[in-house]
Amino acid sequence: MVKRNPSLAKLHSGYLFPEIARRKEAVLVCNPQAKMISLGIGDTTEPIPLTIVEGLKQGAINLGDVNSYQGYGPEQGIYSLREKIAEVFYNQHLTPEEIFISDGAKCDIGRLQLLFGPQVKMAVQDPSYPAYVDTSVACGQTGHFDEEKGLYDGIVYMRCLPENNFFPTLDFQADVIYFCSPNNPTGAVATKEQLAQLVAYAKQIKAVIVFDAAYAHFIQDPFLPKSIFEIEGAEEVAIELNSFSKIAGFTGVRLGWSVVPQKLCYDDGQSLNKDWNRVTTTFFNGASNIAQAGALRALTPEGLAAIYDQTKHYLVNAHKIKAAFSALNLPCFGGEHAPYVWVQFPGKNSWEMFNELLERYHLVTTPGSGFGPAGEGFLRFSAFAQRKDVEEALGRLKSLRV
Repeated sequence: MVKRNPSLAKLHSGYLFPEIARRKEAVLVCNPQAKMISLGIGDTTEPIPLTIVEGLKQGAINLGDVNSYQGYGPEQGIYSLREKIAEVFYNQHLTPEEIFISDGAKCDIGRLQLLFGPQVKMAVQDPSYPAYVDTSVACGQTGHFDEEKGLYDGIVYMRCLPENNFFPTLDFQADVIYFCSPNNPTGAVATKEQLAQLVAYAKQIKAVIVFDAAYAHFIQDPFLPKSIFEIEGAEEVAIELNSFSKIAGFTGVRLGWSVVPQKLCYDDGQSLNKDWNRVTTTFFNGASNIAQAGALRALTPEGLAAIYDQTKHYLVNAHKIKAAFSALNLPCFGGEHAPYVWVQFPGKNSWEMFNELLERYHLVTTPGSGFGPAGEGFLRFSAFAQRKDVEEALGRLKSLRV
């Protein structure tokens, strides 16, 4: 009988979000009439703007016409969409050949590990999106999970706390650095000065930065960078991931992109762009033609205006959530340039506080410890919700005493 991949056996417990769903269902079994409100998982709730829906519809209609039908497209994505992304998001600073369309940033996080293999040492923000760590574990880059410390041997955990303004001390050795801004879960946004430090440090230690910019569209301050490639020299050390999930409501449509610059090379001078093209064409048959048609419509002036309106909706939710917890005299962060509010409950355990809000207020959140040991004592609140649900949830919490 075939043996199990030993790296999968090292994965700690269940993936965070299925565990949250399991606990929610357990409460509903005991309270079948309860109205659960979710401010937990970062799943969009507002309908896709109609102008973008028209693009999706046209993409589907084209498949029903012999003159416009298309089967397999380029694995790297429709060239016109790659051109449009270069124009809209990177001011044509990057070429379409450096942009690869995918079925979502999360999928790219996993596939990127194939560029690095099991021999590399990974560094991640602590706290951070769980997929960075879990894919590293599954690919054999780590030792075992330390139950007492809440971390894996072999991974560098870059602690990001209120005390250091959620930007880590750069004093470690690693081969690949995962960095997310605006950060999930803390909502912190790195400044240009901070990202310049990160780029310089990556060059110093000869590391590659994997920069997750999935929430960059929520940044409202024009002086805060939305892309790592706003930093001089980043093309030599960085890969960037992004997504249509949150900006266009494509969480159920599935479409994202990665940027792998031509200037980015391994230590032997070989091209990461060339290898990423090889991985893409080997493991992927290209994103949905319909989804890409919707994305092209999303990047028109009308589509971008609709995206902006929807972004503002979620940011108003975030401001309301942050104001409510500030009124309870709880330290809270994010929510200004990100759809997440990171709330600290001094002296409280994350899962215990999660359970209290779930069982007493029928409110689903996300325990901070699920994002790494530095998340202990925090809960993440998502602004991806309908306005009436946000207001009802905050009304329930007026009696909260901590």
